[in-house]
Amino acid sequence: MSEDKVRWGILGTARIARKNWKAIGLTGNATVAAVASRDVERSRQFIAECQAEAPMERVPEAFGSYEELLAGDRVDAVYIPLPTGLRKEWVLRAAAAGKHIVCEKPCAVSVGDLRDMLEACRAHRVQFMDGVMFMHSRRLDRLREVLDDGESVGQVRRITSAFSYGAPREFFEANIRADSTLEPHGCVGDLGWYCIRLALWVMNRQIPRQVTGRLLSKFGPGGAGGAVPTEFSGELLFTEGVSAGFYCSFLTENQQWANIGGTRGYIEIRDFVLPFAGNEAAFEVQNIVFRSHGGDFRMEAHPRQIAIDETSHGHANAQETNLFRNFSNQVRSGGLNEQWPEIALNTQAVMGACLDSAQADGKPVQLD
Repeated sequence: MSEDKVRWGILGTARIARKNWKAIGLTGNATVAAVASRDVERSRQFIAECQAEAPMERVPEAFGSYEELLAGDRVDAVYIPLPTGLRKEWVLRAAAAGKHIVCEKPCAVSVGDLRDMLEACRAHRVQFMDGVMFMHSRRLDRLREVLDDGESVGQVRRITSAFSYGAPREFFEANIRADSTLEPHGCVGDLGWYCIRLALWVMNRQIPRQVTGRLLSKFGPGGAGGAVPTEFSGELLFTEGVSAGFYCSFLTENQQWANIGGTRGYIEIRDFVLPFAGNEAAFEVQNIVFRSHGGDFRMEAHPRQIAIDETSHGHANAQETNLFRNFSNQVRSGGLNEQWPEIALNTQAVMGACLDSAQADGKPVQLD
């Protein structure tokens, strides 16, 4: 790869693709070169609307099929926001065409499918990464420093998180995330993926030895593959007794918080997935002290706010822009980052085990 900008193709015109179109344009090392959908007019309309808000220097080409976009040498990398039920086919095709791949999450219907996808990427020497934006926030660098300083949190013992939003009635009538053929994992794939990923990141990519899951509510008919999870809780048990719990839901109003507790204190992140609007990304370290003297019982809060300069969205230093900038730099390097596909596979494996446990009425599932 030369020092020229990485040329991106977008497979599909999902709403999230509009955000990532803008992010690609802000990277400085990449550009959108093509967009494909099953209808060329839809591609043209998508391009026109995105160009009006965040124009590329050269207007991207519009294609009426994904095959057309992958053919030839028009693009170097593709972003795939297609439904989970379709991703395996198009990741395999993109890899065979020599295109590097950013794939939305959850990456696949099953662990086996994702293993096939990653093997194809390795065989064709293309980079793979899932689209978890918070992994590319500079806030995580600062968070890791605090976790590793030995004083602020001490030894991590417990990780808890929740990610939910209250979906309106029409969501369940028309949104693909309520369709088991397209998004069989429901809220666990759409929201729980982030909670699981955070726990794995805090634990330095260690796999839990055991997980349990509870399906709290579902939508759709019964039977094999008929209903999708709409509310779910999971528990992960790591070595040395460290545990992580998460809750995700399409029924509970917006929340996206995380708490990392240890032997000396804890960290609170109020917006670990999508940073609250502003020009800072922050978290709070809390070291509570309890004092007593006679009948005087005193609980003292000693909070410490840590913030970095990072705009929440739509900016050159926002986490979604960092994602595409980092990926494009990797492509330009000519090498492959093996950690990105590894953590995607681990996340898929843990998610799948949680769902398996829920199907067995919460029976623990062991992981290697």
